[in-house]
Amino acid sequence: MHIESIRLKNFKSFKDAHMVNIPKFCVLVGANGSGKSTLFSVFEFLREALASNVHTALVKLGGSRGIEEVRSRGESGNIEIEIKFRETDRSPLVTYSLSVGEKSGRPIVAREILKYRRGSGGQPWHFLDFSNGEGTAVTNEVEKVTDVQELNREQQKLKSPDILAVKGLAQFERFPAVVALGNLIENWHISDFHISRARPEQEAGYAEHLSREGENLSLVTEYLHSRHPKIFNTVLEKLTERIPGINSVDAKTTEEGRILLRFQDGAFEDPFLARYVSDGTIKMFAYLVLLYDPNPHPLLCVEEPENQLYPSLLWELAEEFRAYAERGGQVFVSSHSPDFLNAVQLEEVYWLVKEQGCTTIQRAQEDKQVAAFIAEGDQMGYLWKEGFFQGAGPQ
Repeated sequence: MHIESIRLKNFKSFKDAHMVNIPKFCVLVGANGSGKSTLFSVFEFLREALASNVHTALVKLGGSRGIEEVRSRGESGNIEIEIKFRETDRSPLVTYSLSVGEKSGRPIVAREILKYRRGSGGQPWHFLDFSNGEGTAVTNEVEKVTDVQELNREQQKLKSPDILAVKGLAQFERFPAVVALGNLIENWHISDFHISRARPEQEAGYAEHLSREGENLSLVTEYLHSRHPKIFNTVLEKLTERIPGINSVDAKTTEEGRILLRFQDGAFEDPFLARYVSDGTIKMFAYLVLLYDPNPHPLLCVEEPENQLYPSLLWELAEEFRAYAERGGQVFVSSHSPDFLNAVQLEEVYWLVKEQGCTTIQRAQEDKQVAAFIAEGDQMGYLWKEGFFQGAGPQ
């Protein structure tokens, strides 16, 4: 899955922002409050809207004020989100557009469109088009259709105008574009790992995927160790490559029913419990667990991975993120670290600038001065630190 562009209008600080030509591995930089976390919250909003409805999603994101808090300050228009993506590199470009407005004081889906081209030219085919809880959806097998006139469009009415139409259609395999979008939204993951959350011993339980803050790390370790030993060994191999000295990790269940995470250093006979291991080791291990998930997320959003990591490890981590993207996922990373930026490539970096409450998005590759410096051998992090990312320098 590959998101190629995102357009936002009236979504918090993004009054009218467009992010295009997005690579599989994308790094976002900018001053505090510039909108990096806000961009990630777009994904959280869509996931919650798909799971429940737009009203609930707005309340979770903006509190009791809902749409008034999420809508850009001073604006009265609809909140608009447009995402263009491909299911595979050879799949057609799919466009999903969502416009959220109000009716009688309640948020509604003012317009929802899913469209894509079947061939190389012509106008996109609309496979879903809903407004205010009513609209049409294509019901025949689209792979067998060669002409737009052959599409069977059926009028449908949702039980509530604040429900996404893709929520229902994503359950049916005959709507491949909708299924792809539903899978993307349901399974993307935001990581904001906290060492303090990962160290405590866990009650015995079950978890297959690392949580947002990493508090279930020991449970996921136990799951990989017992259910996916090959993948677990791969994680250990990567850990020993990235952090020499660590030669094994296991999750042990105590008599009291707690899961203990233990690291074995080759220089010592007895293993160390997680609470005695360095922050950098714990965090690198956690990211490897995330990146080598047996059922990987199609999209990962990682907030400031440099925290608690030695600068030398940031190069290693950037390589792992890029490898994840090369295996088929997509990774968005926000960072404040020049060392991490030194490990990324020109086409992978965007910076966010917030002026007068409005955030714009600039691609480093499109800045002629930055591109010229990189071509001469300069490194991205040094340029950012010296203020060459206009309006997005470190604070």
